[in-house]
Amino acid sequence: MFSFNSIEEYQKDLLHGQTSCMEAVQYYLDQIAKNTHLNAFLEVYTDEALDRAKSLDEQRAQSGISGKLHGVVIGLKDVISYKNHSLTASSKILEGYESVYDATAVAHLLQEGAIIIGRQNCDEFAMGSSNENSAYGNVLNAKDNSRVPGGSSGGSAVAVQAGLCMVSLGSDTGGSVRQPADFCGIIGFKPSYGRVSRYGLIAYASSFDQIGIFGNTVSDVAKVLEVIAGEDDFDSTVSNEAVPSFESFKANKDRKYKIAYFDQALQASVLDGEIKDNILQTIDSLKESGHEVEAIDFDFLDYVVPTYYVLTTAEASSNLSRFDGVKYGHRTAIPNLDLDTFYKKSRSEGFGAEVKNRIMLGSFVLSSGYFDAYFTKAQKVRRILSEKTKAIFEKYDAIILPTVTAPAFKFGEKSTNPLEMYLSDIYTVFANLVGIPAISLPLYTHSNGMPFGLQVLTPAMQDTLLLQLSDSIMETKTLKA
Repeated sequence: MFSFNSIEEYQKDLLHGQTSCMEAVQYYLDQIAKNTHLNAFLEVYTDEALDRAKSLDEQRAQSGISGKLHGVVIGLKDVISYKNHSLTASSKILEGYESVYDATAVAHLLQEGAIIIGRQNCDEFAMGSSNENSAYGNVLNAKDNSRVPGGSSGGSAVAVQAGLCMVSLGSDTGGSVRQPADFCGIIGFKPSYGRVSRYGLIAYASSFDQIGIFGNTVSDVAKVLEVIAGEDDFDSTVSNEAVPSFESFKANKDRKYKIAYFDQALQASVLDGEIKDNILQTIDSLKESGHEVEAIDFDFLDYVVPTYYVLTTAEASSNLSRFDGVKYGHRTAIPNLDLDTFYKKSRSEGFGAEVKNRIMLGSFVLSSGYFDAYFTKAQKVRRILSEKTKAIFEKYDAIILPTVTAPAFKFGEKSTNPLEMYLSDIYTVFANLVGIPAISLPLYTHSNGMPFGLQVLTPAMQDTLLLQLSDSIMETKTLKA
C-alpha cells in the first residue's frame, strides 16, 4: 500500500519502481473522498491529476526523473491562480471566475513535474484566523473536528495534516500559514518578503503577502522553496538574489547558533502556560546542545497588532476596490439601479462580514482627517520595528517566539469577539511587518491533546539559514523524544 514520508524517499521509490505517480495520485484521491467532511478541498482535479500522473510515469520510464518535484502531489489555496481553473478566494463575489494565467509559483511547480490535485478552502480573501469566514463553509481540524484548523490557509493545512496531499501552498499576510500549521501539528513556512513572486496571488495587503509552504518535513519545504523562489519580471517587489540550492540547506549540520527570544513574549498574560513551559524547556535543550540562547527586551510587542491591522486593512480597502461587479466579481441582479447603488448592492451581496469589516476599517484609516493619525503613524512604527529588528540580527542569528497564544480553539469561541481574535495574532504578524522569514515547527502536544509549535525567525533573505536551524531543532526534539 502506498505511504508517504518525504519527497526524497518517494522519488527514490519512483526511481526503483516501488511505486508510481498513478498509485500516489489514486491514494490521495481516495483519502480526499474519505475525508470530505473536513471540507479542505473546494475542488479536486481528479481526471487531470490522473492524466498528468500517467504522463509522468511514461516519461520516467523513458528518461528517468527530470524535475525536482517529479510526481509530487500538491494542493493550492484558493487565492493562487491556476490557468483555466476556478479561483474564488472562497468568496461569493468571485463565484464562477476562472483564472486566465498561472501564478509564477504554480508555473514553476508544473515545470518541475509537480501534480496539482486541487483547490483548497480558506478564509474569504485570506482574512481570518480560524477558517470560519469561507463562503463555502468551515474547514474542520482533522485532530478534533470541534476545533478550528486556523486561518486563513486552513484547508491547505488540514490537507497536509490529514494526508490528502504531500505539500500545500498557502499565503501568509500576518500568520496565515504559520498559525494553521501550529493548530494542525505540521510545518508552516513563510519566506522572506520578495523571496517568492506574488504574481498570481490574489492581493490582500500587497506589502505583507507572501506565498508560503505547508509540509511534514523541513527538507520537503526546502525542496519546494527552491522551485518556487526567484526573480520574476511580473513582480517588481521580488528579490533578484540567487536562490540557494536544496543541497545548501543540508550543509553545516553541526553549526552552533546564537539565538534570542523576547522575554516580554514569554511573560505575556495572554500566553497559555503550557506553551510557555514547553518553549522554556526547548530553550534549555538548545543550550545543552551547544547553542547560545539569550532573553532580550523588546518593548514594541504591544504595537505590532494595531500597526498590522491599520496597514493591512488600508491596503485591503484599496486592493479589493476592483471587485465592483463591473470589472470583476458578483453583479447584483436587481435591475435599474443608479451606478452608486449598483456598486453598493453588488459588493454587499458578494462580500462576507469579515471582509466588509476590514474594508470599512481600511477606508476609515485612509480617510481625510484620519490618514495622518492612523496610516502615517503606523508606517512610522513599521519603520521603527524594522530598524530594531535589524539591530537584533546584528548580534543574533535567529529569534524564537511562540507561534500562537493558545492551541486550536473551538468553533464559535472567538467569532463574537473580533478584538480577541485579532490579538491572537500577536506573535505572527511581526515577521510580516518587517519582511523576514518565519516558520512554525510542530514540537509539542498540549494536555488537551492538540498540537502546537515553536516559531523561528531569521534575517531577511536568510531563508536557508532558517531552514538549517529549523532542521537542527527538529532533530534535537526527535533525539530527546
